[in-house]
Amino acid sequence: MSKSKLEILAYESSPLGPLCLRRRELLSQPGTFVTEVTLNHEFLMSSLYTDSERVLAQTALALHEDNGCEGDELRVLVGGLGLGYTVRETLRSDRVKRVEVVELLPQVVDWLANGLVPLSSELANESRLTVTMGDVYQRLAGPPNELFDVVMIDVDHSPDERLGDESVSFYTVAGLLTARQHLSPGGVLAVWSYAESSPFADALREVFEHVRVEPVSYENRLIDQLRTDWLFFAWG
Repeated sequence: MSKSKLEILAYESSPLGPLCLRRRELLSQPGTFVTEVTLNHEFLMSSLYTDSERVLAQTALALHEDNGCEGDELRVLVGGLGLGYTVRETLRSDRVKRVEVVELLPQVVDWLANGLVPLSSELANESRLTVTMGDVYQRLAGPPNELFDVVMIDVDHSPDERLGDESVSFYTVAGLLTARQHLSPGGVLAVWSYAESSPFADALREVFEHVRVEPVSYENRLIDQLRTDWLFFAWG
């Protein structure tokens, strides 16, 4: 029986628990290597399936344009760096002038800087990208220093299953009212989730004129199962 080639690229402590970056070859697909992140010994993300992260960026930018907000000077705020797929998809748009990523964990920022993740070299040479250390939820709970055309959040598992207690208020009407102040006129808020959340959708509808909830399904060949992530978009 063949064994999977597993390499631990980084294993570090964090305020949220042990953080592990690993690279392994898939037994079911010899020659295919994936990079994965676990947090507190639970699976967090993988480079193998990035469909919903990419759709988050694509749809948010498309909705901004559909709102009649034309131009090629878009300023985008992304909460959560992860493996960088949401950020890269955002930067593929020529309409985007600047992307600021707010990342809580310095280890994740170091992985990118030290070339440990698949997109390291591509993102390291991107002049439009700025990575800021901090808590994006705390940032959105305060007064805006500048306005963004698109704000994308890809941090928690879901509005109902969070990595920490700091983000609880963001998913409420009061939190969303404050976060909305960081959007420019016609701006779009986009939130990634691995599960549907009717309470969060209802809160969005109380704050924004338009709300769109979009499921993104893909076949997880590793476990032979159809997987669905949920994307929340709000504007107006």
